[in-house]
Amino acid sequence: MENLSQSQPMVGGDGEHSYAKNSSYQGGLVDAAKELINEAIIEKLDLKISGFDTSKTFRIADLGCSTGPNTFFAVQNIIEAVEQKFLLTEQQNPLALEFQVFFNDHCDNDFNTLFKSLPQSRRYFSAGVPGSFHGRLFPNSSIHFVHSSYTLHWLSKVPREIVDGISLAWNEGSGQCNRFVKEVFEAYSTQFKNDMESFLNARAQEVVHGGLMGLVIFAIPDGIPFADTPPGVVFGILHSCLVDLAKMGIISEEKVNSFYVPMHNPTPKQLEAFIQKNGNFSLERMEKLSNLKTNVLHSSKCSASMMRAIFEGFIKEHFGGEFLDQIFDHFTTKIEENHSILGEKGSNMIDLFLLLKRIIS
Repeated sequence: MENLSQSQPMVGGDGEHSYAKNSSYQGGLVDAAKELINEAIIEKLDLKISGFDTSKTFRIADLGCSTGPNTFFAVQNIIEAVEQKFLLTEQQNPLALEFQVFFNDHCDNDFNTLFKSLPQSRRYFSAGVPGSFHGRLFPNSSIHFVHSSYTLHWLSKVPREIVDGISLAWNEGSGQCNRFVKEVFEAYSTQFKNDMESFLNARAQEVVHGGLMGLVIFAIPDGIPFADTPPGVVFGILHSCLVDLAKMGIISEEKVNSFYVPMHNPTPKQLEAFIQKNGNFSLERMEKLSNLKTNVLHSSKCSASMMRAIFEGFIKEHFGGEFLDQIFDHFTTKIEENHSILGEKGSNMIDLFLLLKRIIS
């Protein structure tokens, strides 16, 4: 059986196709969530939790940090809110606080680029923590605030049923992109449910009682068919692109039919149900974000560049690096041809801010 983890980092470095240069949409979400995080910390964070008052070190973890710069903006927003909270409640100079920030992503993430671009004016101690956030990363009760933006839609692995030739969910002939088959979509949904449970259980051990998690999640509305959502359209375009190239003899049909990406977009009702069932966190807030950077998605070229920064690793691993430019050049053309459809489906995508608080047991 092949390894189903298939975890790939975003494109590293700071070149033309890098995530650092093609993640302004995700950066817009960090900006959109800033005020919500500030309100969350002011209203919901108790600075007396788990001995924080004696240690004077506030620990923050950003899960799925990639290469920056968005992670640095998010961390700075959190720190400023904590300092404001400290000033309001303790009536002391917040400069007395010390912060430790843990930047987490997969082991293959470009941590070199990340740390080379750390803000020189930062007032926190930083550390890289490689590993999957679906499992444990930190000691018990060691983190006060967890942040994660646009990462939880990534699964820990491709559902096993998808590559099982006996299963009804086996996707032969349609590859990664046809999630319109009921059994295929259900397999991805089940894998997301299991991964979310693992994520919440791991964080429940690591986050101090009363600690907070601010999560930005790429979701789809309840009751909307996956085919009518932007991710559904994009996967359809990508599949069409790969099929075209297979017909041209550039890549093999077998490779196309066995291409999968471990990614799933949940609905708000699913998220609420998973959190409630887990029982370790209270859902303090769930709110749709308004991203001022949506203009990025209005440009075919920018949309295609963003997709390359995200999916290049998966394409390279599966089809080989020699086909990258051909695949993504054709993908860009297909995006341009179908951009009006993407625009029509734009309202069927929601970016959610979730505030979770560790239940004091």
